[in-house]
Amino acid sequence: MSDNPFQILGGEPIREVNKTADLEAQIKEIIGSSNIVVFMKGTPDMPMCGFSANTVAMLNNLNVQFKTFNILEDMDIREGLKEYSNWPTYPQLYFKGELVGGNDIITEMFHSGDLESTLKA
Repeated sequence: MSDNPFQILGGEPIREVNKTADLEAQIKEIIGSSNIVVFMKGTPDMPMCGFSANTVAMLNNLNVQFKTFNILEDMDIREGLKEYSNWPTYPQLYFKGELVGGNDIITEMFHSGDLESTLKA
């Protein structure tokens, strides 16, 4: 039974990563763990920056299930993902293994309706 009376699906933090794998394999494992993955500062319940909070709020508004990874808890992944994605900032939103973008792009897509149509495709 959920404590959430609104039945918002929300985000589920990823807490463990296979540290025996190389860094790229770790990143691919995280990205592949869900259709929607957000690399963010903090957790969905406690975002540690305004951009991460905004991204979580938009995804919650769309009522989609997603997983998150707190980059503040793993500096190797935090730095390695920037190279992997060729994207320098956080949060980073992935859908079905592909980078959608950061907060600015996600916000634009949210307001135009493109984010909902993409994530619910």
